[in-house]
Amino acid sequence: MVKELRSSRTTLRRGTAVALALSVVLASVSPVAAQSLSDRFKSLFGGKSDEQPAQPKPAPVPGQPAADDDVDCPQVTVRAGASTYAVGAGGKPATGNEVRYQATITKMARECSRSGGDITARIGIQGRVIAGPAGAPATVEVPLRVAVVQGGVGEKVIASKAYRTTVEMSEGGSVPFTMVIEDLVYPVPSAATADSYIFYVGFDPQALSPEPKARKKK
Repeated sequence: MVKELRSSRTTLRRGTAVALALSVVLASVSPVAAQSLSDRFKSLFGGKSDEQPAQPKPAPVPGQPAADDDVDCPQVTVRAGASTYAVGAGGKPATGNEVRYQATITKMARECSRSGGDITARIGIQGRVIAGPAGAPATVEVPLRVAVVQGGVGEKVIASKAYRTTVEMSEGGSVPFTMVIEDLVYPVPSAATADSYIFYVGFDPQALSPEPKARKKK
């Protein structure tokens, strides 16, 4: 009986010690680290939820720009053929054991605001860089391009800009990256064409090329 009592007390003490240790660990985790990847991405856009019910909109007048309180924000998608970016060792093709690293896009979001006759798009991009068999460098330059396009039979590029972000690689060889673009501006489309607009996101190696120097005037 005495042995059983001592054993139960020992078990209780151990359980209490484990609980205290867990509470210390949880207290040391910052709110940002405790957030899920989805929550952190939503916070880039003021904490707005993608699950908010859409409000009914008044019928647009054909041929007229959308009203200030009825800004259409095109859907965002990855451009076909530009969803991955791989770099090979020594300028070789990025295949098999020659791959140094590969970047992929994992998530996107967008938000639009109107000022006068222009719309400014705020586009968030999340992705991941993974080291390849040939070994990735300490830092990686990720080239991206964002464009707003009027779709249809004859696709028309309305605005397009190149961007790049630097990713510091870790020993684990798999590092996430996040980029928020806030300076893509394009004219307000007419109500007749607004539904055909779309944001395209993708990797563009040309974004790493230095900009041509302006010629000096004689």
